[in-house]
Amino acid sequence: GGPNVSTATAVREQHGHDESMHDCAPPDAVVWPQAVEQVQELAALCHRCRVPMVPFGTGTGLEGGVNAVQGGICFNLSRMDAITELSLEDFSVMVEPGVTRKALNSYLRGTGLWFPVGTVGAGEQQRRARGGGTGGAGG
Repeated sequence: GGPNVSTATAVREQHGHDESMHDCAPPDAVVWPQAVEQVQELAALCHRCRVPMVPFGTGTGLEGGVNAVQGGICFNLSRMDAITELSLEDFSVMVEPGVTRKALNSYLRGTGLWFPVGTVGAGEQQRRARGGGTGGAGG
């Protein structure tokens, strides 16, 4: 409750769109879990009640993935922003879902590592535009 849940129209509308061309489709409520256990409990509750779950990071996606076209609960994961493990030996890092690329690179500064902006070729961009997504077979 309290600062971790909102049904305010402005908040719901903020979470109902990204940078895509799609119209805003706000969720019924927005929650800000702060631990894996909270996400698990909320997901179980949504499943039992057959309520859609919509994850939200920063709202900068281009596919409309945050649009709650069937309503539901938006899980804003921005407060889960811990970097929990770094292994320089195998070039891996474990992060919570709210860690941004900028925050990760700030953390990595001085290690010789960085997390670059993802780039794709024109063919990949066309495949994604047809709905293939990152791991899909739309092309």
